[in-house]
Amino acid sequence: MKKFMIFATALGSLLITPPLLAQEQDNKVRAKEIKDGIYVIQGRGGNIGLSVGDDGAFMIDDKFAPMADNIKAKVAEISPGTSIEFVLNTHWHRDHTGGNESFHSDGSVIVSHENVRKRLESGGAINFFNAEVPPANPGALPMITFTKNMSFHMNGQQLDIMMVGSGHAHTDGDSVVFFSPANIVHTGDLYFNGFYPFIDPDNGGSVTGVVEAVDEILSKIDDDTIVIPGHGPLSNKSELTAYRDMLSIVAENISSLKAEGKSVDEIIATKPTADFDEAWGGGFIKPDSWVKLVTPML
Repeated sequence: MKKFMIFATALGSLLITPPLLAQEQDNKVRAKEIKDGIYVIQGRGGNIGLSVGDDGAFMIDDKFAPMADNIKAKVAEISPGTSIEFVLNTHWHRDHTGGNESFHSDGSVIVSHENVRKRLESGGAINFFNAEVPPANPGALPMITFTKNMSFHMNGQQLDIMMVGSGHAHTDGDSVVFFSPANIVHTGDLYFNGFYPFIDPDNGGSVTGVVEAVDEILSKIDDDTIVIPGHGPLSNKSELTAYRDMLSIVAENISSLKAEGKSVDEIIATKPTADFDEAWGGGFIKPDSWVKLVTPML
């Protein structure tokens, strides 16, 4: 059977589950209004950002395929009669793009960086999870793609969509969305709030690239900015800065150990994440596994 990668939230675990079993998972979603007309929708999979108003709905990511009906119901509850005009994919992983085909069939226009479409079209390996992700169906592919940035003007907001940093961060197709004047940013999976992040080296990811990307996000926000992470609770500039510093220090620790000629196992044995494990080590990737993931990237 085909297997789909399922990213858990900070309180869950990562599973690789056949589609029929995936439908038995908890597909409920909950919504919170951040500012007038702007919401975060949370539940299994990546956090959704949503803008609703007279121009319709603009949605950032769409979780796993079995959750699409519940997401549509939640949007209808928030704003009855509002059509979802656009869905932006922040990257290609199926916990952020799984609903594409369903939303497309309802008339939503799927938008992404060009590399997201390429990854979805081809599928590929994610070796850290021993997963082979199959190519997406044609109806799940983004219809509009961009190379660096683009903007939407909807519901009294300017939504600036950007590839930040070097272009090799969580993957090679990450997008960030800045809302103005609301002063909100959706980071996609450049930010896992409260736990060590998955970075996908098989598909263009790099820990130093994540640091560069987060640096650029930080340069564009202020202390009042509301940060929607890819996973985890709503955040702010101070917490995002702490995440960036953790990544940078751990990467430097590992790089120094590699320069001494230490093997991956020897590096793991030194506990290069020790100072951060209490704050960041309780997620679905434990400290030793995270070091094993990151070390070859440096």
